[in-house]
Amino acid sequence: MTPTSIHLRIVNFLFQKIFRINSDQTFMVHFTSIVSGNVELGDNVVRYVAGSPGCYIQGINGVFIGSDTMIAPGVKIISANHEIGEHFKHIDSNPIMIGKNCWIASNSVILSGVTLGDNVTVGAGCVVTKSFPSNCIIGGVPAKVIKYKN
Repeated sequence: MTPTSIHLRIVNFLFQKIFRINSDQTFMVHFTSIVSGNVELGDNVVRYVAGSPGCYIQGINGVFIGSDTMIAPGVKIISANHEIGEHFKHIDSNPIMIGKNCWIASNSVILSGVTLGDNVTVGAGCVVTKSFPSNCIIGGVPAKVIKYKN
C-alpha cells in the first residue's frame, strides 16, 4: 500500500513524463520535489519520494537509500559540495549511504559523504554532516546522537 493517492500519482506522472520534470529518474518523484544525478532506492522507498513534497535529492556523487527507509516532506540530501571560488565546480566525495529502515524526518539535511547505518532516526530539522552507526536517534545542528536504540 502506498501513501500516495491515485490523484497524486496522476499529477506526478504528468509532471515527470509530460512536463519532463525529474524525467531522468526511473522512479516516481513528487511534483514539487527535485531529484537529480545518481540516486538509487531500495524496496518501498519510492512511495515516500513520490508522496513527500518539497524534497531535494542531489546525487552528483551518488545517493543510496536502503529498503523501507521513510523520507518526510522537505528533506534535502546533497551529495556534492561546491569548490571554493568556483561555484560551478563540484568536489568529488564518497556517496551518501543511508541504511535500511531509517526515518528521515521533515526538513532535515544530509550532506556529502555521510553514511547512516540501519534503523537510524534523523530528527526533524537537523543537519547531518558526519556518519552515524546503526540503531541510533540523531538530531540537532550539527547532528549528534541523542539516544541509542535497544
